[in-house]
Amino acid sequence: MSSVPKPTKMTPEEFLLWERRQESRHEFYDGEIVAMTGASLSHNRLSRNLVRLLGNQLAGSSCEVLGADMRVWIPAWESYVYPDVLVVCGAPGLLDSERDVLLNPRLVIEILSPSTERLDRNKKFRAYQTVESLTEYVLVSQDEQLIEVFTRDGKAWRYVAWLPEAGQVALASVPAALAFADVYEAVELPEAGTA
Repeated sequence: MSSVPKPTKMTPEEFLLWERRQESRHEFYDGEIVAMTGASLSHNRLSRNLVRLLGNQLAGSSCEVLGADMRVWIPAWESYVYPDVLVVCGAPGLLDSERDVLLNPRLVIEILSPSTERLDRNKKFRAYQTVESLTEYVLVSQDEQLIEVFTRDGKAWRYVAWLPEAGQVALASVPAALAFADVYEAVELPEAGTA
């Protein structure tokens, strides 16, 4: 597959046609294309652990865990994004017959990295808030054992920061919990003061 030169500005429809022909992934915000960079070993281990942990707990339920290759469309922001981990419950709402764009995530998890943390906490989270099906947004740090949870509470979002002393984080959006020992299994954290 050959790489097509990246245009500077395009419509959502043009982006999706272009993106589907690319070897690497890109996100799309308000006409702007953002290349997705490679992830660290810690990021990959966290992603693997989260998919396995949630997948095991949700087996046999109506909910399904999807990894970082599933694109999500956010209509209110005309954005296409790739969450690190997401959960859809019930029938997946898909954009078209290509079946590679999800419309109805219930839970989105982003693993924070130095290059994406600001975007994940700000613009991306504001965009996610407009997705009606989304009821929980989770940020997982790879610099320390910290799991931050935003839960939809009517028209507001409630925030709770969880530390390892809690043992686990019970999720409100799906029948599952994130045990710190399982989430951070084999993840090497930076020594204090070096992050």
